[in-house]
Amino acid sequence: MTQTLDTGTTDRIKMFKASPELYGAMMTLSEASAKDVDPIIGELVKIRASQINRCAFCLDMHTRDARAHGETEQRLALVAAWEEAGDLFTERERAALALAEAVTEVATRGPVSDEVYQRAAEVFTDRELGQVIAMAVTINAWNRINLAAPQPIPRR
Repeated sequence: MTQTLDTGTTDRIKMFKASPELYGAMMTLSEASAKDVDPIIGELVKIRASQINRCAFCLDMHTRDARAHGETEQRLALVAAWEEAGDLFTERERAALALAEAVTEVATRGPVSDEVYQRAAEVFTDRELGQVIAMAVTINAWNRINLAAPQPIPRR
């Protein structure tokens, strides 16, 4: 049985109520992918993928989380244009953002390019690189779940 969202626009399943073990598995994956990753880099990856995927719920969550980690309003406003923002983002952040974009857009761009991968491999340890890739994959999964069965955006 499905329920209407608070927005009243569609009748969608409450995914994690119907399948609580899925929520647990996704949380485990999220926590595992975040280990040993700078929290700001992690939030930038989540924000950029969520922008590309147009997931409002995740954008709301991760911009708020980024602020809690000390991220500035200027940088948050420029994540979508990070390549044009010059040195506002560090080399590590730019490499993570490029990798997040490449992982998110595999359906349209094809496999992650050697150039994007090498750029990230030059600034991250193998452990960090694996974690950033896993984080990009994980936020893409969250985005897709939320786009199929949206949760209302909390009003603050």
